[in-house]
Order: sequence, then structure tokens, then C-alpha cells
Amino acid sequence: MADFTSSFWDGFITLLTILGILACGLLLWSQSKHKAPLDASGATATTGHVWDEDLRELNSPMPRWWMWLFYITIVFALTYLYLYPGLGTYPGKLGWQSSGQYDAELQKAQLEYGPLFDQFLQQDLKAVANNPHAHVIGERLFLTYCAQCHGSDARGNKGIPNLTDNDWLYGGTPEAIKASILHGRNGVMPPMAAVLGSDAEVLNVAHYVLSLSGGSADPIKAVFGKAKFGACAACHGANGSGNQMIGAPNLTDKVWLYGGSAETIMETIRKGRNNVMPPFQEFLGEAKVHVLAAYVWSLSNDPHAPPENINK
Repeated sequence: MADFTSSFWDGFITLLTILGILACGLLLWSQSKHKAPLDASGATATTGHVWDEDLRELNSPMPRWWMWLFYITIVFALTYLYLYPGLGTYPGKLGWQSSGQYDAELQKAQLEYGPLFDQFLQQDLKAVANNPHAHVIGERLFLTYCAQCHGSDARGNKGIPNLTDNDWLYGGTPEAIKASILHGRNGVMPPMAAVLGSDAEVLNVAHYVLSLSGGSADPIKAVFGKAKFGACAACHGANGSGNQMIGAPNLTDKVWLYGGSAETIMETIRKGRNNVMPPFQEFLGEAKVHVLAAYVWSLSNDPHAPPENINK
């Protein structure tokens, strides 16, 4: 890649761009000298193309006003490339940068909206979730930064958690949700085929896992799989109820991140899984994450419910 970032390519692209613009100007100038040819009768000659028996195409040059529009675009292009970056590493006379404009817009937005987010940051997350104004802001933040993975309805997809139910890998309290958004998560399920020893044992464990949630499992295979489930108990617990401290899923409910068929469970056991939730602390800041976490919490809870009835 070093060959494509040397000064040669910088000069090559600059030269190619300028020559291309000048070539367009030269072509226009040469065509502006072209006059419409006349036939023997003194009328404008045709190209020889005829449609519908008598519709003929005249061999006329482009109208002058049209050509002058092209000249204007060439002048505009040269002026733009002089004032703004566009020729290799040349920064432009005005020194404009897209990153500089982005930073300026961020600073302007921070001055305008920062006090509002700071005000919400001082409030309890459940109180923020109960605020209609904060709810609308949180929804817009979610649609902008989270919907790409979790979906606009927050119901997730294969390998992407559903945020509207009460099943949480790392805990569903407002504080746990905020921690997930701030710092991100990296859930790793190691491949266990080598530990279990054979495909038959993988199949047995898969049927035992199915039986934990009342799925359609072969009872004989499940019995043999229970003896081998000890290799999984370190993370999922002896009874398969999971461990939110490390993001190990609860295997006793009917909520499946990748699917609950025996084939899918076997694939998970054989190959493992690796899920990454990126951190947003540096990108959004704690104040915006605070509002976003309150909105996500409200998707699976009633923020208007009395404290004793709130289950998360």
C-alpha cells in the first residue's frame, strides 16, 4: 500500500485532474470554430439520419448558450479546486476541512443542547424514562445509532438481542443498560466440540439444552447430554440459568439469540459465538447515553408503574 500513498500519486492525480479540465475546454473551443455545413441548395446539411420518412437530423453545432454553460462549469471547477481541497494533498486557499466543519457543528450543537442533556444527567434513569421530552430524544438517538443492529422496532435479529422483552444477557436494570451502552460488550462462547469429544456427544448436549426450556428433545439423548453439560456449567450454571456477570445466556427460557433448533444449538456448541456491542461513551458522551439508556429501559418496562411493580 505504500506505493499508493507516495508523493508520485499525489502529483499524478493532480496533473490528471487539471489536464482533464483543460482538455474539456480545448474540445469546446475547437467545436466553437465549427460552422454548420451547407448542402448544394444552401440549406444546412443533414447527418443522413432519417426517421418516419421525412424527419432528418441536421448537422448543426451546439447552440452558443449551451457551450457557454460548459465554459462556466470549467471556470467554476478551476475556482473550486483553487479555494478548496481537491487536488491531491493541496489544502485549498481557504484551508477548509470537512473534519473542521464537523467539529464546529458539534461544538455548536453542544452549546445549544448540552445544558439540556446535562439536566437529564442529574436525574435518576427511571425519572428520565418517565419524561416525555426525554423519551422523544432517546428514541431519536436510538434510531440514529442503534437501529442499524437492533432494528427500528428494537426487536433485534439473529445474533442481535431483542430489547423489548425481559431477557437480558448482562442485566436489565437501568444502570446495567447504561453500562452496556457506555462501555460496550464482548460476548464470547468458545467452541466446545473438542471438549465434548464427538458429534454424538454434541448432539446429546444439544438435546439436554433443549430439554432445559421444555423444547422437543429426545429424552434418552438428554440424559446422556446432562452428564456432559458439566463442561458448560462453568458459564451457564449447573441448572443452565446463565450468568449475567459474564453475559452467559439463560438456557432455561425459550429466548434464543441464534435460534432454538437442535441443529442451531449444535452449531453453537461446535463453532462457538462471538458478539460485539461497540462502546458509545467516547462517541456520544455520558449525558446522551444517560437519555438513551432510559429510553431502552422503557422499551421493556412501564416507566409510569409504581416502584414496587417495576421488575427491572
